[in-house]
Amino acid sequence: MLTITHTHEVGTLIDGTSRGDGTAEVLKYAGWRWGRSINAWFIPQSRDRLPKLHTITRTKAALEAAGFEVQTEIDSTHRPIAEVEAGKIERQADRVDALAVKAERKSRAEDTAWANAQAAHDRLPGGGEPIKVGHHSEVRHRNAIATAGNAMRKSIVASEDAATAQARADAATHTTTARYNPVTVANRIQTLVAELRKLERRITAQCYDDTRGYLDATADQMQARAARLAPHIEEKRDQIAYWEAVSAAQVESGTATGYDRSTVRKGDRVKIRGQWREVVRANLKTVSVTTGYTWTDTAPYAEIQQLVRPE
Repeated sequence: MLTITHTHEVGTLIDGTSRGDGTAEVLKYAGWRWGRSINAWFIPQSRDRLPKLHTITRTKAALEAAGFEVQTEIDSTHRPIAEVEAGKIERQADRVDALAVKAERKSRAEDTAWANAQAAHDRLPGGGEPIKVGHHSEVRHRNAIATAGNAMRKSIVASEDAATAQARADAATHTTTARYNPVTVANRIQTLVAELRKLERRITAQCYDDTRGYLDATADQMQARAARLAPHIEEKRDQIAYWEAVSAAQVESGTATGYDRSTVRKGDRVKIRGQWREVVRANLKTVSVTTGYTWTDTAPYAEIQQLVRPE
């Protein structure tokens, strides 16, 4: 018996598989991946998200066609976004610590490899003495050259590994900061609002009939869609409320500027990405500015760093 489970906190997993039982081929084809750290198959990007029912249904059908018995335990409730974000921040902090430890370990390995390479080099005959072919020292001399070459190659590889580990550790320290960058937050809010509107439109969308073309959805159809999409709509609204609160706090603290169509008007000078531009038009979501050429550029209001009135 195989069991496909899903919770918002853990994601979608499957229990009951074993090596060589034939499930690996089916799961790989269905888009699953093997997680070494959790010792289980999982659907990528399913943690902190509602279940991907189409993937689960397709996987269940494929496994049953292959002769397996499959049951599902799906929890379609979602955790509050504040709890989800707190978990992400905590996991990212743990990842930063782990990468820092790895970078330190790789750095020590680099130092050791370099010391070994230097020691091997020092054991070579001094002054660039050539190999004395036929002499009793020939074999020892050739072995010393080979040892020095191998040690140097290991030192180079260790240096590259240390540099890579340190770069990953440095990048990880900025992940949470980048995620909460004011411009990123503002863009995320716009994306979530668009996704919410798309979900709401799906409830009343027309249906296509092969003989009669597009028809208005019936009350029963809209009710069924609303029930099916309710968890997704609720999740989007929760996410929008959370990030709008984050944005408001950033504006209040001065981290974000909070400009919009009501505070920007034609003729103002605005600083965007370090450059001063003159406002040509204040749009609903963006501001049009001069470029010094015959055309204009547009930028989101969140990218305005500073504003100066003509007077």
